[in-house]
Amino acid sequence: MSTALVTGATAGIGLAFARRLATERWDLVLVARDEERLERTAAELRTTYDVAVAVLPADLTDRSALRRVEDRLSSETEPVDLLVNNAGFGLKRRFLHNSVEEETAMTELLVIAPLRLSHAALTAQVKRGRGGVINVGSVASYLPRGTYSAAKAWINSFTEWAHHEYRSQGVAVMALLPGFTRTEFHERMGVSRHSAPSWLWLDVDELVEDALADYEKGKALSVPSVRYKVIATAAKAAPTRLLQRFQAIGRK
Repeated sequence: MSTALVTGATAGIGLAFARRLATERWDLVLVARDEERLERTAAELRTTYDVAVAVLPADLTDRSALRRVEDRLSSETEPVDLLVNNAGFGLKRRFLHNSVEEETAMTELLVIAPLRLSHAALTAQVKRGRGGVINVGSVASYLPRGTYSAAKAWINSFTEWAHHEYRSQGVAVMALLPGFTRTEFHERMGVSRHSAPSWLWLDVDELVEDALADYEKGKALSVPSVRYKVIATAAKAAPTRLLQRFQAIGRK
């Protein structure tokens, strides 16, 4: 039986990954801040899918908590075959309207946590000669949308490098680049679903199904749906000054 560790596993894309992996008979380690919600999610998955589910409560912006998750990924006796780096949040306001503490916390979660967790997972997986990492990025990485986009651009660069660096050693690394997805993510930011056109919104279960199919194909990047593939391609070619005109989408 294979084991996957999923961060941000109690809601949204992380929960969808946990459920999908459970249907495919993966055992799970769920990581999130809310211990009570973690336990409820774990109980649901055990009952519904008859798989082993462990919980690891951790605020990944706290280095001591982050180290506990790193230690679990480093285990030689309980190996983790797949790490899904999903935990994250966004800030609705622009850079100078946020405190530096808010910006730092977001960067810790979107960059430092995936870096450290990937280091722990890849060290163990390369040693075993098998395993993988899926980093949840964003199509916003191709758009000028402040530090969130910058963090997700780092995910792209890091993941593409790691994909080529470690695939010959039996380890797969892929970044998932979703667009607007129907989850709690934007609600927690205080952003309305009407802040972006309805055709931009993705179904979370279809997103994860497609992402895992791309992972099995050995892709470095997974961009869901034809519309977001077109958006990503256009954004990479368009001048920054033009793209900045669309910064308000998804912020209201």
